[in-house]
Amino acid sequence: QVQLVESGGGLVQAGGSLRLSCAASGGTFSSYVMGWFRQGPGEEREFVAAISWRGGSTVTADSVKGRFTIARDNDKNTVSLQMNTLKPEDTAVYYCAADQSLRFGARQPREYEYWGQGTQVTVSS
Repeated sequence: QVQLVESGGGLVQAGGSLRLSCAASGGTFSSYVMGWFRQGPGEEREFVAAISWRGGSTVTADSVKGRFTIARDNDKNTVSLQMNTLKPEDTAVYYCAADQSLRFGARQPREYEYWGQGTQVTVSS
């Protein structure tokens, strides 16, 4: 069973950048597809990006495509989300998640078994 801890959230002005990081422990990191989700106030949790076991494939939500980049380092057991050109609508709690199935590309929260506690990202206009 893997434990996930996010970091790197904060307050940033529109147009700025943030880099989120998620540290994993307690499992075989390279055996998980890793994903990022976010949940704004009063909204459902939504998919942001996912990366395959060795990082060879990524998938990104249309709302952040071209602005956000997911990456992983299996030697350090970390996954990151580089967020550029941030917009006020990107304001949300961002969650790291792990999927232990053999599939890649899942976009529904229910398809991920393990979750971090979340980190707040606030983008001011």
